[in-house]
Amino acid sequence: MQTGHAPFTIGTLEEACRSAERSLVQYRFKPAKAQRELEGVSEAQHARLAGARSGSSPCSTLWPRGEGLTSGAWDAAATSPPPAPEGSGREVLLQGFNWESWRHGWYDQLASRAGEIADTGFTAVWLPPPTRSVSPQGYLPSDLYDLDSAYGSEAALRSCVAALHSHGLLALGDVVVNHRCAERRGPCGRYNLFGGRLDWDAAAIVGDDAAYGGTGAPSSGAPFHAAPNIDHASPRVKADLCAWLAWLRSDVGLDGWRLDFVRGFAGAHVADYMRASGPRFAVGEFWDGLAYGPDGAPDHDQDAHRGRLLAWLNAAGGRAAAFDVTTKGVLQAALERGEHWRLRDACGRAPGLVGLWPSRAVTFVDNHDTGSSQGHWPFPAHAVAQGYAYCLTHPGTPCVFHDHFFAWGGGLRAAIRALLAARRRARVHCRSALRVLEARAGLYAAEVDAALVCKLGPEDWQPPNVREWSLSCWGDQWAVWERA
Repeated sequence: MQTGHAPFTIGTLEEACRSAERSLVQYRFKPAKAQRELEGVSEAQHARLAGARSGSSPCSTLWPRGEGLTSGAWDAAATSPPPAPEGSGREVLLQGFNWESWRHGWYDQLASRAGEIADTGFTAVWLPPPTRSVSPQGYLPSDLYDLDSAYGSEAALRSCVAALHSHGLLALGDVVVNHRCAERRGPCGRYNLFGGRLDWDAAAIVGDDAAYGGTGAPSSGAPFHAAPNIDHASPRVKADLCAWLAWLRSDVGLDGWRLDFVRGFAGAHVADYMRASGPRFAVGEFWDGLAYGPDGAPDHDQDAHRGRLLAWLNAAGGRAAAFDVTTKGVLQAALERGEHWRLRDACGRAPGLVGLWPSRAVTFVDNHDTGSSQGHWPFPAHAVAQGYAYCLTHPGTPCVFHDHFFAWGGGLRAAIRALLAARRRARVHCRSALRVLEARAGLYAAEVDAALVCKLGPEDWQPPNVREWSLSCWGDQWAVWERA
């Protein structure tokens, strides 16, 4: 694969990989307006597409299929719920790698930790991209059926999946279907001839990807500049990708998906892939910038941002969840600035996706892009435990980052263990009822399912009718109570 038109040498390939990955992360972490300018979409068009509204939104507004607004019911436009992508509803994910894991024979290491992961209370492990890739991290895939990657051999991957299964854990594959790296030049002189079992040509690339001479249909999403953007409207491409995902499920044993860069293609295609592969859990990475004020802080009202997540979820037919980027941005701003009032929206709900459609919200503190050695949008280090106190006690499906559990030391690991145990005892699940009790500067408190209370911030506080509650676990500026 190449990003320009000059032939590769061994020396330039490594630089091209680094350049391609920089292109990806720089695009992902541009402010929302800059991203939309790259996509050629005006602010007005984007607002209409997202269903964003000017001014404050009445709390009675029905967001599409939003559980948080209608007591968990589907809205009148819904006919019947799709197959649930949230697993049992009580899943807790562990991201099982970081940006540098490819250096360390990763599948074998992860397999050896399967028992500890399960005993801690995790139910699913998000594995790194499984296919051969131009970049060692796996996000520039080439031959999709070649599972010998920088993380280990195909045999090691299969052994790792088996080890996770032996401890009752789901194994989630990180699948990259938005783009794929070609191996040879086509007649036009561009790299658009693919190798391996899926020997596509320029017709498999969207027609508006001029850098690679694509002749397919126009793109249905945001451009990805580091590799050819795949035409998901092509019947051949659609059939091939559906068969590949089904093979990963039935033959390799993967239980579900983390879907990379889903902004690059229409959510309707995601629905097709989910129907074909029948995952037990699926979550998409729909990364979009929050709205920021002139002081550099996120706006209090992030309805437009989470509205875009909802629009994607509905386009996908509700067949996949989405990482709750809104909650990450609001939560880390609230804890870093002591502005805990940010954690309640104008209608008294949680301010992120989890406040509207909790069963489709995967909450997280950091991942391999925001944290790890990349550090593009890291959670404030002093507040990471508070971040997990929020995510692990609230509705939605929480995801814990590998480094925070395995590399940050015993204190944080002990806190995560204690919070997971409290979540399990209180039987908190992705649709649990949330009641925000306090949200002001220096204090946030919320009750979940009348079974658990979480408090964040430096202000002293205890639950009303404190004798009905037992202090379960606590740390610097956070505490959790369970019903006595």
